[in-house]
Amino acid sequence: MNDFFDELETREPQERKAQQFEQLREQLRYAKANIPAYADLLREVDPDEITDRSALAGLPVTRKSEMGQAQAKAPPLGGYTDLKGRSLPRVFASPGAIFEPQADSENFWRTARALHAAGCREGDLVYNTFSYHFTPAGFMLESGAHALGCTVFPAGVGQTELQVQAMAHLRPRFYVGTPSFLKILLDKAGESSADVSSLKLGLVSGEALPGPLRAELSENGVDVLQAYATADVGLIGYESQSQEGLLLDEEILVEIVRPGTGDPVDAGEVGEVLVTPLKPGYPLIRFATGDLSAVMDGVSPCGRTSPRIKGWMGRADQTTKVRGMFVHPSQVAAVVARHGEIHRARLEVTRVDNADAMKLLFEITAGSGAADGLAEAIAVSIREVCKLRSEVALVETGQLPNDGKVIDDQRPID
Repeated sequence: MNDFFDELETREPQERKAQQFEQLREQLRYAKANIPAYADLLREVDPDEITDRSALAGLPVTRKSEMGQAQAKAPPLGGYTDLKGRSLPRVFASPGAIFEPQADSENFWRTARALHAAGCREGDLVYNTFSYHFTPAGFMLESGAHALGCTVFPAGVGQTELQVQAMAHLRPRFYVGTPSFLKILLDKAGESSADVSSLKLGLVSGEALPGPLRAELSENGVDVLQAYATADVGLIGYESQSQEGLLLDEEILVEIVRPGTGDPVDAGEVGEVLVTPLKPGYPLIRFATGDLSAVMDGVSPCGRTSPRIKGWMGRADQTTKVRGMFVHPSQVAAVVARHGEIHRARLEVTRVDNADAMKLLFEITAGSGAADGLAEAIAVSIREVCKLRSEVALVETGQLPNDGKVIDDQRPID
């Protein structure tokens, strides 16, 4: 049995880079010529000049807030796709109050690669417990299973007793859904003495998979791997049998940037995940997922050569309200951009004597010289950008945690 979905998974890094950037340039040509939402944004962009990541970083970021505004003005999809009629079989609602298309193409969301890595094979009966209502999750995994030659039972969510009965009758080998719902089904089967021992493997997503839960599922006979995907851009990352990080899908470009900006972070630093799909139909350019992650060093021991990320590490949108004013990560980034000496910064929000208080902690770049007067200058920048006063303090290099947080709201909830 072939361990790999296709030859793309074992490409040499330089070959992958060359091929992906050629696909990117073609995608930019397509978007510029055919997608109204990008016609103006890319007007001054020459696709032939986008040959590396530094050039890619100069392109505008696509954010859900902008898409929502565009969809309100030009429903249903705000000019972000040229799909229509037979090429647009479905439209779904997506978290973030926007709508997403499905193109009339096999494996549109590219989930087959993740299913294959988790052991799903042609002829399997796949028990799919992702929702088929409103959101595309159920269809996302079903389309990937069909691309592998599998039969799918569209179980959806809820109705636990009926689910267990169906599972006992159908004898599926492969589970798709959240790990917590799999645990619920296995527990219910145990309570009712239903035989669901046919279930051996699974691909889980939609929530965290703690080590103890993975171990418990395995002890109950089901070995699962994880996938990371969104309704907007489809599959982003997936686990292999080595279970060391998430391999990036072969048909996307992923960047890790400082939250609130489009600026790439240093290697290994936590930041926001931006994704650019390389297939036509829904050509989102530098789409901001709002999720935090970091690139891992080295190559996976499974033999796949794709870059890896550490998985989901929180949300990038840390917007908070201080003294009645919203403070956004982009504002903190704007303050940092004014002072080239700053290497990393973190705005702490606390409550002192029943009043909101802010303090910007910052590290300086090695070799940037003395920091005399820098804190005072930063305080002025905060007042100008955020319209709020803040304390400012220099900390030793390495003291601020590498967790992607730009705003750390430490105020008690109650």
